[in-house]
Amino acid sequence: MPINKTTSTVAAALIALLGSTVAQAASSVDLSNPAFAQVAGRTSVPIGHSEFCKAHRDECGINAHVVDVMELNEDRWAQLVSVNNQVNSAVVPITDQDFYNVAEFWTYPEGYGDCEDFALAKRRELIADGWDASTLLIAVVRESNGSGHAVLMARTDRGDLVLDNQDGSVKVWLDTPYQFLKRQSQANAAEWVDIVDSRAMIVANK
Repeated sequence: MPINKTTSTVAAALIALLGSTVAQAASSVDLSNPAFAQVAGRTSVPIGHSEFCKAHRDECGINAHVVDVMELNEDRWAQLVSVNNQVNSAVVPITDQDFYNVAEFWTYPEGYGDCEDFALAKRRELIADGWDASTLLIAVVRESNGSGHAVLMARTDRGDLVLDNQDGSVKVWLDTPYQFLKRQSQANAAEWVDIVDSRAMIVANK
């Protein structure tokens, strides 16, 4: 994707900011840095994703070669911002209950979709742009009102960046208002792992 001068300046500023806390080279990144969400063992797979994998088996297998992180250069930063904005603008948010008359149904959106559908679409677009599938992980989070939500996490050498249909900005996971619960495994897209998120969270009254 072409990068204009403004986008390039913003990318350079973000990379410089995040670079102050994360190692420069992907090969020497300290994954224990708080910019990366820490994970524990395997956990339950969201039923919606389990059903999605039955229909899209080629997208839910073992990653033969796991890439720990993608180097966040200006081109890739521009891709993240562009894909996040493009999908957020193209899809009208609607719950699965209202659209499909079921509690959970994960699929690629065609004009309308729930939060996980936004995440699936962004993951597909970034893979088409050259991102390694093992660095694009759908995560389940809890909002401040207690509701469940799904976002896409992109693992970069500057930290885990979040693409969210409720926010036009791409942010480091620590800078989002959510409690992170679990995400896809980097080794196997069909498996999920717990996220260790010990940050205090104030739950708003509904």
